Amino acid sequence: GIDTNLVTFVNTAQRSIDMAIYDFDLDNVAQALISAKQRGVTVRLVTDTDHVDDPTFQKLKGAGIPVVDDQRGPIMHNKFVVVDGARIWTGSWNFTDSDTYRLNNNAIAISSAELARNYSTKFQAMFEQRLFGPKRPAGTTTPRLTISGVPVENYFAPEDKVAGKIIARLKAAQTTIDFMAFSFTDDDIGKAVMEQAKAGVKVRGVFETTGSETEFSEFGPMKQQGLDVWQDGNPYLMHHKVFIIDQRTVIFGSFNFSKNAEEQNDENLLIIDDPGLAQQFMAEFGRVYEVAKAKK
Repeated sequence: GIDTNLVTFVNTAQRSIDMAIYDFDLDNVAQALISAKQRGVTVRLVTDTDHVDDPTFQKLKGAGIPVVDDQRGPIMHNKFVVVDGARIWTGSWNFTDSDTYRLNNNAIAISSAELARNYSTKFQAMFEQRLFGPKRPAGTTTPRLTISGVPVENYFAPEDKVAGKIIARLKAAQTTIDFMAFSFTDDDIGKAVMEQAKAGVKVRGVFETTGSETEFSEFGPMKQQGLDVWQDGNPYLMHHKVFIIDQRTVIFGSFNFSKNAEEQNDENLLIIDDPGLAQQFMAEFGRVYEVAKAKK
């Protein structure tokens, strides 16, 4: 599982590890953090109040690692790690056994001091200033970067009005929009997808089955319009939050396509224009899509 990759990532730390994680029960990752602290690395964590009393966080606190929780109703939903202010790990994946071995998820590790600075800035706002959700100021990060020649956009919710950034990219789609959505209830994002389908863009999508038949989900309206959308075939959960546009741009992160993500939760998002990365996500989409279709 990708937990072994995260352990390797954590083990590279020489000076600092800042981790913002919603849910966490992986013992091997916890042990890697404790080992890092024991070798002199500064280790700090931010989590959600709903999970701060879980055994793994208690174990880390017992080892002298500080853990700050958001102490509010909306959730601290990030899943990111910053190592040495130079490398970041992020995605849809919570650091749990179930997320690793049962749910469909994604994660990425990127070496970039400039991108890491964005994540460090947001981590510090949460850890040091206790600024969560709408309390955090906008304009403190660099939203557009170039990493190894690849254009990257990086946004944080709710302060960066993330849904609008996603909609702008969807409206620019020329040929295809493929998506995998754990929660897709944002009417504005759904409308942008359906308008593009009417304009001739080929749309395919997989929805997590749980919640997809409620009045709030975009699944019903898209199905009604005749779009090629499916409920997923994973007996557990399909946890991706991904758009792939024109098979060259990937939009992904912790951000579900919902008003809660847009307005209340702590979230992060990447938009990466890289055909090579897009092909890796297309391979995962293809697998999830075929499993969803086979369920019927």
